[in-house]
Amino acid sequence: MKSENFIFENNTEWIQIDDKIRRQILGYDDKMMLVKIEFKAGGIGYVHQHEHHQCTYVVSGVFEFKVGEETKTVKTGDGLYMESNVLHGVKCIEGGILIDTFSPGRLDFL
Repeated sequence: MKSENFIFENNTEWIQIDDKIRRQILGYDDKMMLVKIEFKAGGIGYVHQHEHHQCTYVVSGVFEFKVGEETKTVKTGDGLYMESNVLHGVKCIEGGILIDTFSPGRLDFL
C-alpha cells in the first residue's frame, strides 16, 4: 500500500478530527508517512502514544507540546522528535499548521 508519487493540496481531502483540528495525508507507504495538520486556537491533541517514531515541524502558529515528562512551547520554524511509545500531546495556543512524519507509516490514518 502506498500513495501516488505526487499529492496536490487542492486535490487532497481534509479529514476533520474535531471542530478545531483537521489533517491531510500528503504521502505514505508502510515505512513512512507525511501528514499536515491544521489547528485552530484551543485545539487539543490529547496525550497518547503509538509505536511510530514521529518528527513534527511547526509551519505556523504557537503550540504547547508535552513529550514524555517535558512540556515546552514551540512556534513557527521549530521542530520536535518523539520516540516510539513515548507519551505526547499538544495544545494549540495560536492557530497554525504542523507537518508530522511517522515511521513506520500510520496506516491506521487511512
